[in-house]
Amino acid sequence: MSALKDQIRADLKEAMKAKEKERTGTIRMLLAAIQTAETEGTKHEVTDDEIQKIIAREIKKRRESAEIYQTNGREDLAEQELGEAAILEGYQPQQLSDEELTQLVDGVVTDLGAESMAQMGAVMKEATAKAAGRADGKRLSAAVKARLSN
Repeated sequence: MSALKDQIRADLKEAMKAKEKERTGTIRMLLAAIQTAETEGTKHEVTDDEIQKIIAREIKKRRESAEIYQTNGREDLAEQELGEAAILEGYQPQQLSDEELTQLVDGVVTDLGAESMAQMGAVMKEATAKAAGRADGKRLSAAVKARLSN
């Protein structure tokens, strides 16, 4: 079993003992998403890397939902979604600072010799691999666009 999955299960027990409703619900949801990934298609034990991708996907869902709720004037529901996203972020690796992200993108652009937006796909593919879950896709995309449009 993956170390990250063990940690998530231990955190669930801890949250249940502490009677933290929101944290318990969020972690249960995450474990359900992991279980779904394990049983989809070919049944297999998920790796820590796959779990990180699941966590990133769930955080993205929460942020998008919060944005929709805010647009529709439902601040209470938006806060709940952002709270869940914050709990999930605790399982992600340390995120890159803006300066580190810029350096990473500059390195990839230099390595690939990219000069225009036409090469954005190749740059994004390489930068996403190098960031390895330490940068949100939107931030990464914005940094690549800024670098290639210069």
